[in-house]
Amino acid sequence: MGSQPRVEDIVAAASPLAIRVNVVDDDPAVLSSLRFLLETEGFDVRTFRSGPALLNSDAVRKADGFVIDYKMETMNGLDLATRLRTTVQAPVILITGFPDDGIAAKASAAGIHAVLMKPHLEDSLAATLRSAIRQTAPDTEG
Repeated sequence: MGSQPRVEDIVAAASPLAIRVNVVDDDPAVLSSLRFLLETEGFDVRTFRSGPALLNSDAVRKADGFVIDYKMETMNGLDLATRLRTTVQAPVILITGFPDDGIAAKASAAGIHAVLMKPHLEDSLAATLRSAIRQTAPDTEG
């Protein structure tokens, strides 16, 4: 019997380690949609329905990046990003369906890499996330 490679082994060998992303949004439908979008793009996604849920998780320190909704009930995305900055350096992408004039300045002050508008994230979220992670990754070349 010849040993034929399994599809799973071929995919695992061809794929680099997945980028770990934590997504926080208090709307279950949006959270599910973001998970699907990012997993389709090859990311390893963990989802959370609130800032405190993320902060109380061990996934915080294991993430390569974060996608956080701006308007949430228990803790808004700016406050969550500010809290994250005290423990991690992974980039944060803020998503919002409610733009306001001062959001860019507030986001910058909170250490947020980019602000993207809902609901049209399909074309920009994965690329923005990858770019932010590349920019913040430690230089491993000698």
